[in-house]
Amino acid sequence: MNSEAPNYIKALLMPNASKPTARKVWSIDLEAVWLPFFTATNVTGDSCIPSEALGAPIRLAYGTDGAVKFSKAGRPVTRVVKELSDSIRLVRENFTAGLVGYASMVAKQKPEEYKTVIAGAVKAGEPIITKDKANLAKAIQLQAEKAVAEAETIVKPAEAVKPASPPADKRKVLATV
Repeated sequence: MNSEAPNYIKALLMPNASKPTARKVWSIDLEAVWLPFFTATNVTGDSCIPSEALGAPIRLAYGTDGAVKFSKAGRPVTRVVKELSDSIRLVRENFTAGLVGYASMVAKQKPEEYKTVIAGAVKAGEPIITKDKANLAKAIQLQAEKAVAEAETIVKPAEAVKPASPPADKRKVLATV
């Protein structure tokens, strides 16, 4: 690993063997990561998330009529309390901005190396993209052929279907009335 990168960037790229076990918010464990993080930020004074939000982070969802919401499967719907959800969204936006900023900084400091890595990645990806396009075209063709075959088994052959009698001429019907 390059020694010029900041430690926090190096840490993001290191494998971590811990397994997630609880409710996830932004694909990150609520109980093991978000709650301890926001508790720590409350302790240091960097945030002021209400104690009840940290103590009961998952709440029942209610409809506009005030009734508890249920999913189509019949389970009660839950949501993460707004204060935590908003703070997590802020962290996500700041994290994304940090990643974009870091990439931009490296691209400005080492433009030739950056362009070389991009060109190498594009070249390395071309055979994969070509293969995927061919496999997708083949799969679509097979689906179309299967759909046509299924449709042909459902529709009776033209010989077996009696043709409908032609509609009576309106003048003849009116003349008999």
